[in-house]
Amino acid sequence: MSQTRPSMQELIARRRRAGFVGRGGERASFRQNLDLPPEDERHRFRFHIHGNAGVGKTFLVRELTQIARERGALTAYVDEGAGSVPEAMGVICGQLAQQGRRLKKLEESLAAYRERRHEAEAEVAALEPAPEGPSPFATTAVRLGMAGLGALVPGAGAFVGAVDAGQLSEGAARLKARLSARFRNQEDVQLVLAPERVLTPRLLDELSDLTSSVPWLVLFFDTYERTGPYLDSWLYELMTTDRYGALPADVIVVTAGQHPFDTARWGGFADFMTDVPLEPFTEAESRDLLTNRGVEDERVVAEVLRLTGGLPVLVSTLAEARPADPDDVGDPSATAVERFLRWEPDPVRRAAALACALPRRLDVDVFRAVMDCAEEEAEGLYDWLRGMPFVSERGEGVQYHDVVRAPMLRMQRRRSPRRWAERHGRLAETFGAWRAEREGGLDDPWADEEWRELRLAEAYHRLCAGERAALPFVLGGVVRACGRGEEEARRWARMLVEAGADTHAETVTGWGRELLQALEAPTAAPALGLLLDRAALDSTSRAIAHAVRGNLFRVADEHERAVSEYDLAVALDPELIFAHRGRAFLRAELRDFEGAVADLDHVLALDPDNARHLATRGDYHRMCAHYDAALRDLDRALEIDPDFVWGLVRRARLRRSRGEREQQLADLDRAVTLSPVAPWVLCERGDALGAVGRVREALADYRRAIDLDDSYASVYASRGALHGKQGRDEEALADLDRALSLAPDYPWALVHRSQVHRRMGAYDKALADAYRAVELDPEGAWALANRIRTDMSVGRLERARSDLERYLTLGGDSDWARQQLPQMLPNLRLGAALSTALAVSGQQGVAAARPLWTSCAQLARHPGAYPNTPHDVVEVLISAGLQAWPELDNRLHRALAVPHEWPDLATLADGLTTLLHSPGMDRTRLAPRLSRVVTARDAMRARYAE
Repeated sequence: MSQTRPSMQELIARRRRAGFVGRGGERASFRQNLDLPPEDERHRFRFHIHGNAGVGKTFLVRELTQIARERGALTAYVDEGAGSVPEAMGVICGQLAQQGRRLKKLEESLAAYRERRHEAEAEVAALEPAPEGPSPFATTAVRLGMAGLGALVPGAGAFVGAVDAGQLSEGAARLKARLSARFRNQEDVQLVLAPERVLTPRLLDELSDLTSSVPWLVLFFDTYERTGPYLDSWLYELMTTDRYGALPADVIVVTAGQHPFDTARWGGFADFMTDVPLEPFTEAESRDLLTNRGVEDERVVAEVLRLTGGLPVLVSTLAEARPADPDDVGDPSATAVERFLRWEPDPVRRAAALACALPRRLDVDVFRAVMDCAEEEAEGLYDWLRGMPFVSERGEGVQYHDVVRAPMLRMQRRRSPRRWAERHGRLAETFGAWRAEREGGLDDPWADEEWRELRLAEAYHRLCAGERAALPFVLGGVVRACGRGEEEARRWARMLVEAGADTHAETVTGWGRELLQALEAPTAAPALGLLLDRAALDSTSRAIAHAVRGNLFRVADEHERAVSEYDLAVALDPELIFAHRGRAFLRAELRDFEGAVADLDHVLALDPDNARHLATRGDYHRMCAHYDAALRDLDRALEIDPDFVWGLVRRARLRRSRGEREQQLADLDRAVTLSPVAPWVLCERGDALGAVGRVREALADYRRAIDLDDSYASVYASRGALHGKQGRDEEALADLDRALSLAPDYPWALVHRSQVHRRMGAYDKALADAYRAVELDPEGAWALANRIRTDMSVGRLERARSDLERYLTLGGDSDWARQQLPQMLPNLRLGAALSTALAVSGQQGVAAARPLWTSCAQLARHPGAYPNTPHDVVEVLISAGLQAWPELDNRLHRALAVPHEWPDLATLADGLTTLLHSPGMDRTRLAPRLSRVVTARDAMRARYAE
């Protein structure tokens, strides 16, 4: 069998390693650490390499990587190409997979994270304000994530970053709770809000399995001056706390950046770290490297030492040219880069080295665009360039070292400003053409990472070309980047700083620095304010900026300011779908569904065949009870996209509102067929099955949903509600407790648990849940109705009456409100037969009423004869009316031994009082029995008095 040939990357790495000299002490220290078990006090868990640009940090990291691999270690390398903790984990997964060790569970979780992130905009369209089932507090989940998570831009997906929920405002924190039910899975909410909290434990679990079969795992984090701001606190918690779980002891972390480690954070752990400060090469180390490369003439060596100051990247770059002739030395004012170019004998290579410094990142396609040469020649030149010491791998491409690139750019700009502008202009056109090509077929270009990279590169080269309109164009891009999230906006701001430095344009640099400073805030609001106040933005960019700020105010519950921003956006650009849609969501969460429909009318006038917009408007029509209009929109949405699961579920809800149960279940059956492993769809069907009495099938759907996702709060809430409906309060309580352990601020589950507690006589707990539910959803008539019933159950009649008035102002059911009046007036609760018996007793005496009481006793044998009053209360009253004293005592004892709501005790007390004063009643015998009831009634009211 023929031996597999090494790859190009391997050959390049071998050549570089073969010439590695210096840093002997640092390499020896790292090797020695690999020889020490983690339990040895001399073992170090972290190495931090730091030093100025060009001092050789990345070279040393590569050498340490090879040393680790020679000892059988697995390694992963992360640099600034990863812009967040989840992206860093993704890089680690990818590199370990290349070494034959996949982190499958983490890969799945990362895929879910990316999916949830990009699903968020689609999900918010599904939100509704008044929960009709186990999908509660979804109304305002539309606003989640705009603070710290990034706001929406036209077609740009939502929730595109991550922030700890503790940084959100109180309103946004409540929003997090509401989103818990909308996503139907608490973990999905955390994936959007704080992905590291979900993903890091998965990483640790995978690493524990991984390290059991290898001696070491070494994680390298380079360019730490850029990655440290978001990685350092995470690494600190990962390595020094148990917040995420146990990190295997045979993991070594190596960080490399320009700055020393943060002593305020890491100072107490110095005994577990090795600080590796790098200085320029000593003269001896520089001479060793030059000798290794065949550069031995003393005059040449002296010139290299003078030019480089011992910076390894420059020493290596000059050594690569292998100058041998002393006549090459001259012009003492020349820089190291100029000397490298002079010493490189091949003019084509010299031209390639200079030209390829122009782009910030380089791959084969960009190289070909820069170098207009034959295909065969291009491949050879690119391979040569990749092997240069100042070129390093970055993702799928390569990147020049800043120490080398900056003087190359400066040289070209000074030598020929016109040529400089022309070449950057051509590159801008090239990237612009690639961007336009990539844009074809994309519904949402800003959601596409490759498109964003091309737009960013185009913007950089337009700035460098000095186009008059470049800066407004770029600042408009920053506005849209703010919509993608703070990290994307920071990438644009850093590009502005770089472009300003590369072109010596202070205005451009100033914009970049001010934006970076503004983006240190928790949200993009200050940066957007800066752009709106001072940038020469076109009307569309200004409109987008206002609309993004509208989202930010929405998440902060600043509704008036949000409306103002949306209004400004629409005034500037009446056709901006994003602004109309955002205002529609805001109006919906404020329960102004008519206004929301009007905004979506504008959206659909501009985009008439958008299935999601049609379905959303249909759902809002449903909330307005415009059932025919709702059906037209939902039918049209499903005609455009027959497999639109969310649309099917929403139409099923409409069918329920129209009383079309068979069609409702048909839509849900179709939804389950399309998404058989979607827990939320199974839960929807379970709810529908339970509503028509198909309890066994409903429970089967709930069970399957839990099997698919046992952290899915809503399915436990739904099953708990069904158990409660079936009279299985213990099972109901267990499920509702589980739901609320997963989503503590879940109003729908709180309401149902409150009802269970009330039925079980746990009135303190019932009140706590009822009041908490209203606190979480103060505009929800459904939650207020439950609080009214709970207050009435403990005798808080004044509060109940007050809340009943508010219930009606919130649009509550007036028929339900009228039905509560008898509950507040105990004498109206008994029904016609008992009321008549009491009236005759009071007016004509108990003897005259005896036939009526006997008839009441016969009626009481039939279940449901007295629907408003508990059976045991009815039996006590009948026994008293018949003056059946032994039976009365027995029934009264049983009745008072179990919890009763205050209205039931009040009804019984009022009835017995009427009998006490009725002619012919043995008052001596009835009075002490009435006293026991009055005492129980008054004790309950006193206990729960406000």
